Amino acid sequence: MLDFLGTGFGELTLGNVVLICVGLVFIYLAINKRWEPYVLLPVGVGAILANLPGTGLLVYPGDGDTPAGFLGVFIEYGLVRYTILPILIFIGLGAMTDFAPLIANPRLFLLGAAAQIGIVIAFLVALLLGYTGVADFGLKEAASIAIIGGADGPTTIFLTSQLAPELMGVTAVTAYSYMSLVPLIQPPIIRALTSKKDRQTYMRPQVREVARRELILFPIICMILIILLIPRSAPLVGMFMFGNLLRVSGVVDRLSETAQDALINITTIILMLCVGARMPAEVVLRPETLMVLALGLVAFAGGTAGGVLIGRLMKMVTKEPFNPIVGAAGVSAVPMAARVAQQVGQQENPRNFLLMHAIGPNVAGVIGSAVIAGVLLTFLG
Repeated sequence: MLDFLGTGFGELTLGNVVLICVGLVFIYLAINKRWEPYVLLPVGVGAILANLPGTGLLVYPGDGDTPAGFLGVFIEYGLVRYTILPILIFIGLGAMTDFAPLIANPRLFLLGAAAQIGIVIAFLVALLLGYTGVADFGLKEAASIAIIGGADGPTTIFLTSQLAPELMGVTAVTAYSYMSLVPLIQPPIIRALTSKKDRQTYMRPQVREVARRELILFPIICMILIILLIPRSAPLVGMFMFGNLLRVSGVVDRLSETAQDALINITTIILMLCVGARMPAEVVLRPETLMVLALGLVAFAGGTAGGVLIGRLMKMVTKEPFNPIVGAAGVSAVPMAARVAQQVGQQENPRNFLLMHAIGPNVAGVIGSAVIAGVLLTFLG
């Protein structure tokens, strides 16, 4: 018999093999199907590394006399202790965001807020599962699962790392997986909650031009007001608005380009490797994992439904024609949810051009999910 003594083969478990296969599937989907490749490729590699025994890659600083592994260092200082990595991501997201459609039509904020209803629904269901003993979910675990409904990966990672770090790998992968499945999940929900006449409603193109002064004042005012109301939202909202200010100021093009390109790319590589590395077999292969996946879908579907229903209400009360499809973009899967609204709208009425209308609630959803994360941290952190 081949002697495996001294190699990783001797310590390899069936659970490790299963998670290594999951990592390989992620890599396949990233390369062959192009499903969120910037996410799934490094997550897949991280999951494989986390389940190869004997590497020492996940040894954290201060764990006895064993030297820390590089993934352990990144996770400890970038996620668990200081959560620097998701915060840096928000600088890049802000620099890539165009607030002009939202500024031109502020009522679209309502759709971004309405889409957060999915978070509330999933939170209550998770608490119910914990209360009845079906799952080991407390308030912090329920909040970490529910935030998946915001359809914002960095926000999910940030909140989970603060409240329930043991769930971070599962919640992050769930959030990004459903974000990549937006074109499959949202259209049936939109059609179920709207009539054909609703979906055919023609919205006139946005005509108001947003002044440069408005673009500059918007992130400054939002940052001050939101953080004064919810101080614990400061890391996400502050860096998001700072990144946007780099973009719209027009005086630091080099910094804006760096935030949109080099900074967010480097941070994404490290962050997603760490997310994958938080998926060892003993954490992932539990019944609660399947429940997290199911609750994430409930949260995401609930957010989409909330946006569409408030869109229908706005259609009834506004004087100008309003297409409720736009409400589905209130989840903060930027820009995929806005593209789905555009595609569904044009399928129903070739004259429809809903993309710029949908971008407004789309970016409002990013702000909304960051605010909800701040509220949850205020009460549970």
